[in-house]
Amino acid sequence: MRAQFLIPVGVIALALGLSSVYTVDEREKALVLQFGEVKTVRTEPGLGFKIPLIQQVVKYDDRILSLMTQPLEVTPLDDRRLVVDAFARWRITNPVKFREAVSTGGESFAKSRLDGILNNAIREVMGSVPSTAVLSDDRTPLMNQIRDIARREAAALGVDVIDVRLTRTDLPDQNLAATYARMRAEREREAADERARGGEAAQRVRAAADRTVIELTSEARKQSEIIRGEADAERNAIYAEAYGKDPSFFAFTRSLQFYAESLKPGTSSLVTEPSSLYFDYDRFVKSLGPIEAVPTGETPAPAAGQ
Repeated sequence: MRAQFLIPVGVIALALGLSSVYTVDEREKALVLQFGEVKTVRTEPGLGFKIPLIQQVVKYDDRILSLMTQPLEVTPLDDRRLVVDAFARWRITNPVKFREAVSTGGESFAKSRLDGILNNAIREVMGSVPSTAVLSDDRTPLMNQIRDIARREAAALGVDVIDVRLTRTDLPDQNLAATYARMRAEREREAADERARGGEAAQRVRAAADRTVIELTSEARKQSEIIRGEADAERNAIYAEAYGKDPSFFAFTRSLQFYAESLKPGTSSLVTEPSSLYFDYDRFVKSLGPIEAVPTGETPAPAAGQ
């Protein structure tokens, strides 16, 4: 009988002894609660003791946690609507205050509260700057402002907002088409301006080239006429000197020139008598009259009436 009584008592005592011991991991913080009131705060890892059945242990993650906000539409100073979402890093720094703020909701309830705090901070900061500052490459000052505002608000929850990063800043879908159309129109206008300036420059180059061609051609023609005139004058002087030395040779060459000019192949026809002046060289030469220098390009002709 006595043994039968001792066994249940021993089991109950063992169960109570085990339930009075708890462990705290190095990644956790623990609160010992008695009827909902915080009795002990454990931030160091190791074994701890509590009163069985009366006290309970609540543990919270002591690591850096992450939070991704939902896309949020904001309106900067220039009334250009933007879609923004952010990524935050946070940590529980005061487990007692955290327990008072979230009660039994735990980390999920704290995340919903932090999401609202971040959204309010994003609206406040983004509404105070133009959209160009939001869409620029260097948004670190804006993110630091959002972090500082969120950190002040989140202190009441017993958490610390370590960092906030803007992961996306885009235009709403309904504005993208209009924005792309405006960008396309601007690029087409710039291209048209470039083509117009290129056409104007090409026209100037062509006009200068045409003017240069005309000037060079005119100058070359002028020089050729001068050279040709000088050559003709020199040739006439040589002919005059030669004809003056031998009048009979001059008469002979004049007759040959006349025959060559009057009987061109395919263009001349001659109807005359065999006894005509044309076939009598001596009479023909006498009919030419006094010997004179013949200008260039002219052909001597017989005397009038022959």
